[in-house]
Amino acid sequence: MEERSGQEVPRSELEKVAPGTHLREGIEYIISSRTGALIVIGDTDDVQELCNGGFEIDIPFTPQRLFELAKMDGAIVLDAEANRIRRANVHLVPDPHLHTSETGMRHRTAERVSRQTQALVISISQRRDVVSLYLAGKRIILDDIEVVLAKANQALQTLQRYRSRLDEVLERLTVLEFDDIVTLGDVTEVISRFEMVRRVAQEVSRYISELGTEGRLVRMQSEELTANVDEYYTLVVRDYAKDPAPRKAVTIRNALGKLTPEQLVEPVSIAAALSLPSDVQSSEDHVRPRGFRVLRRIPLLPSAVVGRIVDRFGSIAGIMQASVAELDEVDGVGTRRAQAISDGLVRMRSRLAS
Repeated sequence: MEERSGQEVPRSELEKVAPGTHLREGIEYIISSRTGALIVIGDTDDVQELCNGGFEIDIPFTPQRLFELAKMDGAIVLDAEANRIRRANVHLVPDPHLHTSETGMRHRTAERVSRQTQALVISISQRRDVVSLYLAGKRIILDDIEVVLAKANQALQTLQRYRSRLDEVLERLTVLEFDDIVTLGDVTEVISRFEMVRRVAQEVSRYISELGTEGRLVRMQSEELTANVDEYYTLVVRDYAKDPAPRKAVTIRNALGKLTPEQLVEPVSIAAALSLPSDVQSSEDHVRPRGFRVLRRIPLLPSAVVGRIVDRFGSIAGIMQASVAELDEVDGVGTRRAQAISDGLVRMRSRLAS
């Protein structure tokens, strides 16, 4: 899909015209016949005020009905979910003073209607096989399925490389955590890698929405490549943020998501997002992990128990130094679980050192 503006059409709107939907099937019929069409999705009061002439039909939507009604010159108005055809052969009269960058009459009307209402407007060119979507005055052009698949596969390859690199820096971070020599620069690199994976995954997800039923394999590959990423990202944030509360971690992640690529590699920006002390600003400054992520790798250890262990010992170094008896004293741990935690941490460190 080729974007013609900096704004993105919401994924829910793209899914309405994705392959496999009845609306996309009707659009394909119109393209093949080269009749052109102007379709408004959302029969709201704002849209009704712009309608002149035509006739109300209010019938269930079918691709064939859309195709037949498109043979008339006027616009077709659907309900918000594109399940019913409300009006046909409608003359739309938007405010002529609204700015438009389009030249053709159909496209000018589509852009102005989208600016004046909250509706999604679809303009299908009669002379060219081009489908344009307008929402809030922003235009995108739907690509052919083959083009979207090619872009999705390219994005998947990028996602695979980024995930591989993320796993590498996470493994290195774990080694440094056990040795208690983590610096702000190390945390910055890991967080920037998480963000890179997350942002490419969002791009892939957008292609999946466009592909509809054709995106099943892309979705499966994307889910495999992003498995546990969100969970581990949150745990890393909780390990190093000033406030490790789960809700605060979500807020911090949202703030990190708004940083530019340049800011993501700046330790000062990461320190500010994590609300670290003013004496922790340089990439060489030492930071101490609490241990949420490492303890998560021990099987059958509930998150509530992990939280109590972290509260009791404060850091991975403190947890490693704790005896089985001291671990047993933590509420919810017990002797068997305390031994499993102690043995699990030792095995993990030994494996990483080998």
